[in-house]
Amino acid sequence: MFPNSILGRPPFTPNHQPHNNFFALSPTLYSHQQLIDAQFNFQNTDLSRAVSLQQLTYGNVSPIQTSTSPLFRGRKRLSDEKNLPLDGKRQRFHSPHQEPTIVNHIVPLSGERRYSMPPLFHTHYVPDIVRCVPPFREIPFLEPREITLPEAKDKLSQQILELFEACQQQVSDLKKKELCRTQLQREIQLLFPQSRLFLVGSSLNGFGTRSSDGDLCLVVKEEPVNQKTEARHILTLVHKHFCTRLSGYIERPQLIRAKVPIVKFRDKVSCVEFDLNVNNIVGIRNTFLLRTYAYLENRVRPLVLVIKKWASHHEINDASRGTLSSYSLVLMVLHYLQTLPEPILPSIQKIYPESFSPAIQLHLVHQAPCNVPPYLSKNESNLGDLLLGFLKYYATEFDWNSQMISVREAKAIPRPDGIEWRNKYICVEEPFDGTNTARAVHEKQKFDMIKDQFLKSWHRLKNKRDLNSILPLRAAILKR
Repeated sequence: MFPNSILGRPPFTPNHQPHNNFFALSPTLYSHQQLIDAQFNFQNTDLSRAVSLQQLTYGNVSPIQTSTSPLFRGRKRLSDEKNLPLDGKRQRFHSPHQEPTIVNHIVPLSGERRYSMPPLFHTHYVPDIVRCVPPFREIPFLEPREITLPEAKDKLSQQILELFEACQQQVSDLKKKELCRTQLQREIQLLFPQSRLFLVGSSLNGFGTRSSDGDLCLVVKEEPVNQKTEARHILTLVHKHFCTRLSGYIERPQLIRAKVPIVKFRDKVSCVEFDLNVNNIVGIRNTFLLRTYAYLENRVRPLVLVIKKWASHHEINDASRGTLSSYSLVLMVLHYLQTLPEPILPSIQKIYPESFSPAIQLHLVHQAPCNVPPYLSKNESNLGDLLLGFLKYYATEFDWNSQMISVREAKAIPRPDGIEWRNKYICVEEPFDGTNTARAVHEKQKFDMIKDQFLKSWHRLKNKRDLNSILPLRAAILKR
């Protein structure tokens, strides 16, 4: 994806040392002013002037390879390539093991406190990358177990399965996102050599569609990062890096200064939209928790997909506009399946606490799904009945005023008294950090719109037993 001109560089000269190698020198104390000066020099350097990166060797371990070949080797898109059909044969739902092996190139951090960028509020900094960074290790993402397609004897269930098979994320879609992640990680490691870039969210949790955006989490250290200061500072450097070095291959990079700041951009080669955050580590953990639920029972993924499509069609699936995020919707579906008279899902955090502990190191969280066997439920409801039941549950049964949705507890629990929960219309507990994932719904008008849509859709679907009565099937399939 990136041309040779970006990385082909003349040798170092004593008077020209770029930012990324400033922190790879021998351990020395640098004053705070020196660090600011170094950062200023980086930001004012013409990045088209290149310098060859020397291999960094750490004791007896292998050096980190800094390639001089193009990082993104995707071909240039032809003007008419936009009109080509999406590649790849559709993956059958009963063969999830066909997903590719995903590799996160990670650099496990040592136990001691360390920075991969100059700390903003510390007087001195010891650049100890030379002493501490182990060689890169490749940790394969374990393939999901094979599960069979649920039976669909009625029209509504058949429609749900048809939508799922047409719209579920394909192997080719995931490969594009993983390629972009791998190659962006190499670029970002020029700025922060110890960092790791994780693909998170719907792309990897089993609930992605063909049109799903990519979510990326840049981890610069194991400790929490102040999102208002450190994260914004890091993303400012990343954004500048994208704008100056990668402008031919990354389109419309924007720095969004939200509660959790992100850089939004579009990869011109894969045409995928990405959101990149810094150290939102809970997103990595809940990605693998949701992935476990996705493959625990064969009705979960089709049900989640049709509900996400329904919510998007009725404009109640957009947290930036004060409605429900996709993450909240997924948790609402899981909660419903946990609270049926004959549950379809358990709380896997209760059954396997050691596999989903917040204390597990990041480079081990991908192992959790393989420790959980399939769940055998006595509930034989078909997909059509489950969709109807979901709409009815939130339209008529769930007490929005006093209850909180908790997948961790597998039940509705009383709302906490904390300030985060006061005056909130919808309360959905984040399974790891206990925050409210539905905090975006802060206007009564939007809340009433959401409740009204649940009620109207339940009545329509109950009377018609046809998915088209609440979601135009053909249009949804074309939209992917």
